Amino acid sequence: MVAIPVRNEAERIGACLGALAAQEGIGAGGLGVVLCLNNCSDGTAWVVASLRPSLRMPVRVVERAFAQANAGWARREAMEAAALWLEEGDAPDGVILTTDADSRVPADWVARNLAAITDGVDAVAGRIALDADEAARLPAALHARGRLEGTYEALLTEIEARIDPLPHDPWPRHWTTSGASLAVRLAAYRQVGGMPPLAIGEDRAFVSSLLTSDARVRHDPQVTVVTSGRLDGRAPGGAADTMKLRCEVPESPCDVRLEPLPRALFRFAWRRRLRRLNAAGRFDRTRLWAPWLGIPDDLAHSIACLPGPGARLAAVEAASPSLAYRPLLPAELPAQIRSARAALSLLRALARRRVRPRVPRLAAPVAAHGQPPMERPGNA
Repeated sequence: MVAIPVRNEAERIGACLGALAAQEGIGAGGLGVVLCLNNCSDGTAWVVASLRPSLRMPVRVVERAFAQANAGWARREAMEAAALWLEEGDAPDGVILTTDADSRVPADWVARNLAAITDGVDAVAGRIALDADEAARLPAALHARGRLEGTYEALLTEIEARIDPLPHDPWPRHWTTSGASLAVRLAAYRQVGGMPPLAIGEDRAFVSSLLTSDARVRHDPQVTVVTSGRLDGRAPGGAADTMKLRCEVPESPCDVRLEPLPRALFRFAWRRRLRRLNAAGRFDRTRLWAPWLGIPDDLAHSIACLPGPGARLAAVEAASPSLAYRPLLPAELPAQIRSARAALSLLRALARRRVRPRVPRLAAPVAAHGQPPMERPGNA
């Protein structure tokens, strides 16, 4: 079941629905679409009504007029309707997919998402590519910055995968978390309470809630959608506004996850160590991790009582001043890329020699007075 929030997309909804109707590798009747038309004031509803008889799939339309509507609220409305549709059909093992009305999915989008979930994960995050014609009209400086950010993101992603490998999300993988391409098991969707109705970042918050609940999320590089490169977006604070800001303020900060390499190495190493302590049943020995991360004893004991490793890891990262994110500025990216390439070359060389990667001893980037250096993660 595909859920799509729609607001004033008369010019693009036809291409979106046509791409979904052209899906391959799924059985007849295996796909339905829910459109949440929220506060539409153009001809979107008329376009949808005219297209429905020719589509090779059932389409349900939910129309909403709500003055306080936002992107997260609209996506939630669409996904809730999709969940109810699956439950009406007694499909507890069903899957909800979501994309955007200004996006076009490839013919294998549904099949690839379902294949990944069949392999044993609970959710799949796909990658995003800008529409080539619209991207060509964007400023050259924006493309140059995007290439730098994309290069550094790819380096950090592989470094993380080598330092803190996850069986369900192996390398190659990516970091993208976008509502333009998400798929989730119905049971996992219900477990975390559905899509949060946030004005900005509902997709990232949703995936974070899945990870906190120990759902297995795959960042599949083979799942990609093409989305709009316009600067006049429908969701305030969304991708279009981000690109517009970067055109107007070239030195605006990068995504928070693009942090300096030493901090990223510190984070990845501690994630690995915390996972190993949890797997060994030693997480409640808070002296093994809390003082090193600047977390008070009482808070550390509360974190150790949380029900699962995902919740504990999220709580540690939220509580530790040593793990607070500090985003980079674009001017810092070239030097960080050089350092990341050197670090990755070392990790790859160690892997070829079948030596377990060991991260150099790192002092916490934000350390309390007299705080000791962290233990090497390999000692866990």
